[in-house]
Amino acid sequence: MISAAEIRRIAALANLELTPEEVAKFAHELSDILDFFSALQEVNTEGVEPTAQITGLKNITGADTKEDCACSEALLNSAPNPIQKDQIAVKAVFEE
Repeated sequence: MISAAEIRRIAALANLELTPEEVAKFAHELSDILDFFSALQEVNTEGVEPTAQITGLKNITGADTKEDCACSEALLNSAPNPIQKDQIAVKAVFEE
């Protein structure tokens, strides 16, 4: 079983504050999860091809291209915020 000290260390790495009850709960739950993976290690996978996905779907991507928009001027004129260098100015999300 994973120790309480290990759970507190993992919580510290994730910047989580856990109560003593949560530490005990997660120690038990994480131990159960790791035990399950240990059981999977015992499964014979000899001759089984590794699989990343089974649907056969593939990503379809295209080249990024810049296209002029006939309505860009109208969009800029309807913006509630000020326009700077043909872009709508917005408040900073992150401040230093």
